[in-house]
Amino acid sequence: MYFTEPLIPATLIKRYKRFLADVSLASGEAITAHVANPGAMIGLAAPGSRVWLSKSANPSRKLPYSWELVEVDLGAGAELIGVNTAHPNLLVAEAIAAAAIPELAGYPSTRREVKYGRNSRVDFLLEGPDRPACYVEVKNVHLMRRAGLAEFPDSVTARGAKHLDELAAMAAAGGRAVMLFLIQIGSAAEFALARDIDPVYGAAFDRARAAGVEAVAYRCVIDHAAIVLAGPVPIVG
Repeated sequence: MYFTEPLIPATLIKRYKRFLADVSLASGEAITAHVANPGAMIGLAAPGSRVWLSKSANPSRKLPYSWELVEVDLGAGAELIGVNTAHPNLLVAEAIAAAAIPELAGYPSTRREVKYGRNSRVDFLLEGPDRPACYVEVKNVHLMRRAGLAEFPDSVTARGAKHLDELAAMAAAGGRAVMLFLIQIGSAAEFALARDIDPVYGAAFDRARAAGVEAVAYRCVIDHAAIVLAGPVPIVG
C-alpha cells in the first residue's frame, strides 16, 4: 500500500479524546489531526514524538490531516510504526489479490464487509466452488512492550471478543474461519495475546481456537512511502 501523496512530518504535542491529536508542523503551525485508532496506543503517543501525516484533498473534511506513522524505539532501534487502523483491511485485500497470504489463497471470489452471524459484518468472505466459505477477520496490531514481541489488544475490546465468538460459530457450522493479526511493526518477530490487558478477549480467543478457528499473524515493513506485507510471524501465546 503506497501513500498517494508524500507524508508530512510533524511533532506530536498531545493525543486526546482517542481520535484527536495536536501536532506542530515544520513551519511551527499547530494543527489538529484525526487519529484513526481507538486503542490506547501504548508507547506510541509520547509528546515530542516524530510523526507523519497524510492530508486529504476532500474539502468537506473537518480535519484534513490524518496521523499515519510515528517514529519510536521499541527495543530494536528507532523505527516507523503504522497507527492508522483503517489500513489493515486494504493491505490484506491487496495481499489476497496478489496471493501473498498462502493461508487465504485459492478462492476465486472475495467479498468485503459481508453480514453474518448475529448482526456482524466479516471483513472478508472468501468463496470457491470446491471448498467451504472462509470467514476472515483482521485486527490491527501496534503494541510492543518487549522487543520483538507484538501483542493484541492494547485496550479492552468487547467488539473483538464478539468477533471471535462469531468466527467460532461459523467454524462449528462447517465453514472455515481465520483470525488474521496484521502487525504494523517491522521489528516484530513473534506475536502473542496481551492477556493481562484483556483477559476476556484471551478467553474468547481460546474458545475460538478450540472450535476450529485458525489464527495467523503477518508483519509489515514500513517507510515514508509505503506499508508492505512482509511475511508471517509465529503466534507464541
